[in-house]
Amino acid sequence: MALDLFLNTFAGNPLDRASDRRMDAEWVAAQLTLDQTLAVALWNGRPLLEDGRDGEVQISYLPGKLASDLSGGAERLLFLGLWKGSAVFAVDLEGQTNPAESALQGMGRFEDLRTTALKLPATDAAIAATAKGMFEWRRRHKRCAVCGEPTHPADGGWKRVCESCESEHFPRTDPVVIMLPYHGGRCMLGRQESWPKGMFSALAGFLEPGEAIEEACARELLEEAGLHAQRVRYHSSQPWPYPSSLMIGLLAEVEDEEGCPDQTELSEVRWFTKDEARALLGGELEGLFAPPPSAIAHQLIKAWISLP
Repeated sequence: MALDLFLNTFAGNPLDRASDRRMDAEWVAAQLTLDQTLAVALWNGRPLLEDGRDGEVQISYLPGKLASDLSGGAERLLFLGLWKGSAVFAVDLEGQTNPAESALQGMGRFEDLRTTALKLPATDAAIAATAKGMFEWRRRHKRCAVCGEPTHPADGGWKRVCESCESEHFPRTDPVVIMLPYHGGRCMLGRQESWPKGMFSALAGFLEPGEAIEEACARELLEEAGLHAQRVRYHSSQPWPYPSSLMIGLLAEVEDEEGCPDQTELSEVRWFTKDEARALLGGELEGLFAPPPSAIAHQLIKAWISLP
């Protein structure tokens, strides 16, 4: 769906999700028998890719019938949607043996989505992220959260139904506020000890029940960095399939520059001028670097630099 807004990496899935057709199990099954049906293959969360144009890579689509055979049944299949009227599925492959060296030999290679995202066309990255996020949800919800009994897939893989109490379970997305605090002409970036040495990024935390987005932003800034938010503005959001989060990007004006790291979530914080932040994004500050352009944190820093 094309929208007039800022799209981060993994957003902008071009498929018609056709959610009104998912509930028709016979229709979904029939699509897998059609010659024009295609499928995205993922092995242990890695999509099957092939070389594209100008150094890019792209999804290597399988025939739908082959994906159906490889899946062994509905448990590992997902109906992604329609592309110009033709169905597109995803198949979830697991195990130690790389299918690209056996059943799918010569059809592409499985690569880590996070590291190849910027080499993929934006639409391919979004399609692969949708499949990855859904399969991560499936792996974590094989049993009913109500009674603990096994669940089985329904609605083309977009719902799981308990075999015992008949409870219905739907995909979950965990909302995360990710914000760039700023005051005057400087912004604050932080780092966790577990991150690569020298990497600084925006601050982030999970939205809690009963919280507005702005409230979560203010709470996280105070808890992690001792900052008091004065004004919060929305920038954009990003589906983040690691495993299933929605990053809500914010710019937060704070009262002063007196913050300090809590030494739990953050081990270090630094204030950057716009020139310094611009150099950080460009890899021009010795020993320091920012998240890559595929991360919403990178885009928040760029947006702040352009503020008047």
